[in-house]
Amino acid sequence: MNVPYSSLEDAVLTVNAGSSSIKFAVFEARLPLAQVLWGSIDNVGAVDSCFRVDGGGQSFVRQFAIPDHVTAVRVLTDWLQERIAPSQLKAVGHRIVFEGTQNGATCEVTPKILEAMFFARSYDSEHLPQERLLIETLKRSFPDAAQVACFDSHFHDEMPTVASMTTLPRRFHTAGIRRSGFHGISCAYIMRELAGLADSDAARGKLVIAHLGGGCSVTAVSAGRSIDTSMGVTPAGGMLMATRSGDVDPGLAWRLFREHDISVSQFNHITNHESGLKGISGTTGDLQQLMAISATDHAAAEAVAMFCYQAKKQIGAMACALEGLDTLVFAGGIGENSSMARQGICEGLAFLGVEIDSELNLKNAPVISTTASQVIVRIVATNEQIIIAEETMRFLGKRERSPQGVT
Repeated sequence: MNVPYSSLEDAVLTVNAGSSSIKFAVFEARLPLAQVLWGSIDNVGAVDSCFRVDGGGQSFVRQFAIPDHVTAVRVLTDWLQERIAPSQLKAVGHRIVFEGTQNGATCEVTPKILEAMFFARSYDSEHLPQERLLIETLKRSFPDAAQVACFDSHFHDEMPTVASMTTLPRRFHTAGIRRSGFHGISCAYIMRELAGLADSDAARGKLVIAHLGGGCSVTAVSAGRSIDTSMGVTPAGGMLMATRSGDVDPGLAWRLFREHDISVSQFNHITNHESGLKGISGTTGDLQQLMAISATDHAAAEAVAMFCYQAKKQIGAMACALEGLDTLVFAGGIGENSSMARQGICEGLAFLGVEIDSELNLKNAPVISTTASQVIVRIVATNEQIIIAEETMRFLGKRERSPQGVT
């Protein structure tokens, strides 16, 4: 539901920082949620950065150079301050790519949380520094608004030990190192959408969610519960992504150190920012661009083939963990929009009973499987912002009901 910007009273802002983008949305601070506007700052660090806003009479697209996240945060904050009075903004909900399991799904951002995010920045350099910068800047700009952390791993909190425990010595597990998984907010939205279908059996059955975008994860869900997921201790784990390597042989770090003088920090940068589609192709991490040139560029063709191959392997592994498969869901920028990627992935899944209709696939239809397919294949346009807003509103409600204003 959308409301006119001019009628906005109390507001909730949601923000979601990525390695090269910031997504945001504004909602009226009441339930049921009414979205006022949404937007994004994309291609941060490039000369053709894009600031776009839609909704509430604020529709525009502007392209200009935004060299870094510091500038991007300033651009966004200045724009918000011109339109939202400090007294209007009741809370800011942040997607935090950090497990935070001891805090539940949400909690207020405290100095202790910020300290933990600072400590953890080394294993998630693509999200945590940017999100911390947003928190600190928005806190200064809107000092009366609650800053609420919505943890992206919460959906996976109940994964069984066989899936969540690493194979390192037990002392590390005791110290809190575990496969926490990510894209949990997206998974929560998808499960809610499936539960709302006329045929709601999909949400109660055995399903695999393939969230494929700049970051990629494949998650196995049984009876609404996450039982395994491809991302692990950090968002760099699992299948290859736009610039992330996915799983690599742990001995590779030692070999690169010995033979190529690659330091720990350099290895972390390589596996997060120079690998995946970008590393294999040698040009870009954008799958659509690689598909466009794959007929004449051998490296691009290899990158596309490897992407589809690894996605297929992860889906097969999750089907094995589920001991069967009822529904396969594609989500994320690639999953929702790339018929070629879905075709390449599903062609290798016939043994699981997956059969897609070419015409429906080209149209990005909600259901792309044939009537004869044993597995229903769906496309769900994920919406992390609305889940963040709902969790933030629940937090505000709990705080108001608490006698001492604490949760």
